Amino acid sequence: MKENILNNLKAISNRIQLACLKSNRDPRDVKLLLATKTVRAEDIKIAIEAGFPLIGENKVQEVKEKFEILSTVEHQKHFIGHLQTNKIKDILKYDVNCIQSLDRIDLAEKLHQRLSKENKTIDVFIQVNTSNEESKFGISPEDAVEFTKQVAQFDTLKIKGLMTIGLFSAEDEKVRVCFKLLKKIQMQINELHIPDVKVNELSMGMSNDLEIAIEEGATIIRVGTAIFGQRIYPDSYYWNESK
Repeated sequence: MKENILNNLKAISNRIQLACLKSNRDPRDVKLLLATKTVRAEDIKIAIEAGFPLIGENKVQEVKEKFEILSTVEHQKHFIGHLQTNKIKDILKYDVNCIQSLDRIDLAEKLHQRLSKENKTIDVFIQVNTSNEESKFGISPEDAVEFTKQVAQFDTLKIKGLMTIGLFSAEDEKVRVCFKLLKKIQMQINELHIPDVKVNELSMGMSNDLEIAIEEGATIIRVGTAIFGQRIYPDSYYWNESK
């Protein structure tokens, strides 16, 4: 298993480097986030020790379960799944560095309340539903700028970036539209010069579309299956299955 993980990491790294070369970008400006849903802590540790310290979890329960083993290696932990307000306490307890899936004002308010009590701050990304699919979580593109202004009022939430999931399509140009839109929203927000807000990060692109995402300005690529192997599970953490 270790050899497979290391070989897969090398393959993904090569894809990132080639995409950056094609786009005249510095590969050092694109970070690989290990999407680790259902991945054993021991396997995650292999990847971290190989020089890939940024991981992303979808479930609060998994953050808790893997905490002890992963606490032995230095890493950055982002939460990339749909976060329920009743799980906020646990997210903060288990050293999550960033929440990439902020998409509701009630969630922002509850996070701010808890962080204020604990005298803490946390980095956040605004999740935008750039494909406008009802099945996906995320703020609508037309509301993203105003939502960012609202979140900026909470001084415990440090807005660092935007996150999206591209359209699942075999047509590259349809996927590209989603990533172009996120880049456009980033520019719109930064042009406002909102106090203490600088959206530098664009978290977009996965194993099936990372090249397109890099061409359109991604700074964080989220890859799981192509590194750790195929995992079979229903996913309700990027997509809203209640709709």
